[in-house]
Amino acid sequence: MASAQPARTYSYFSQPRALPARRAYRGPAEQPEEPRRYANLMYDRRVVRGSTYALPQLPWGPQPDPLEVQRQEEERRKARARKRAKEHLQTRTPEPVEGRKHIDVQTELYLEELGDRIIEVDVECQTDAFLDRPPTPLFIPAKTGRDAATQIQEGELFDFDIEVKPMLEVLVGKTIEQALLEVMEEEELANLRAHQYAFEELRNAELAEVQRLEEQERRHREEKERRKRQQVQVLQKQKETSEKIAARAFAQCYLADLIPSVFSSLRESGYFYDPVERDIEMDFLPWLMEEVEKTLEKKILGRTMLDSLIRVVVEKRLDAFDQANTSQAKVSGHTEVFGQADQASAQVSSCQTSVQLNMSHQTETQEPETK
Repeated sequence: MASAQPARTYSYFSQPRALPARRAYRGPAEQPEEPRRYANLMYDRRVVRGSTYALPQLPWGPQPDPLEVQRQEEERRKARARKRAKEHLQTRTPEPVEGRKHIDVQTELYLEELGDRIIEVDVECQTDAFLDRPPTPLFIPAKTGRDAATQIQEGELFDFDIEVKPMLEVLVGKTIEQALLEVMEEEELANLRAHQYAFEELRNAELAEVQRLEEQERRHREEKERRKRQQVQVLQKQKETSEKIAARAFAQCYLADLIPSVFSSLRESGYFYDPVERDIEMDFLPWLMEEVEKTLEKKILGRTMLDSLIRVVVEKRLDAFDQANTSQAKVSGHTEVFGQADQASAQVSSCQTSVQLNMSHQTETQEPETK
């Protein structure tokens, strides 16, 4: 068995080379001189894993141990086999029928049951008010020297006339100075009020002028808009008038040949007619046709009655003639038969005469009504 070799740290080195000069700007069409390679640091072998202060123990062998590799592969294969066996032993949900699908549903008891209400009591407490900070004691420095004493008689160190003179000068000077300052302040305030009054007058005058100019501009603008609207209305009326004139001229030109043809077609269609002729066609001719039909009906009725009478007379004469032939009556009988036939013929002739008289009378009564 080969002896274990000492572990060494990972080292990396490369040939020194000059860095290329990089331009401040690069055109879009230019390509970099060397392609850059990007990688994930998590998989970079040069990054040290684990502790940064402990000595790393890296194997020196160039190839892994085949026995170790085989053992790891065997363990992975056994783990996969155990997983497949566990999946086979586990009860599975049957496949859904056609047209449906399984959906995961929460089946655990996730609702929390509320028990008895806990009795709650409110308790209050009040802290004391903040006390004022005590005053800071005066700083008294410690004595550093020796105490000494002296005796001064009355009037030895203080002369009122001499000591009070500078104080009076200061008081008088300060009073005069304050008075002068107050007078100057009053004058300055008066000047400021005068300037303010003049400025306000000037500002009011300028504001009045601005308002006058704005009002004038507004009137000019309104007048301009009104003139524009009037001009637009005038142009619109002129346009409408020209369109009406053109339409009227076109209508006259178009109807110049259309009106005669329309009237002729209407006249041919019967919309224009003579009132007398129309009255004759609508009133007189229908009445005349009705009267003619009545007259013809009466004539036909008279002829029908005449034919019936002639038929009756002929039938009677035939019956009489048959009776005369069959019985071979005497001459008196023949005379009587011929008398009856003459009587029947007289009756037929009288009826025919009366029918003709009635028809002539009706015709005479109708002619005056027609006239």
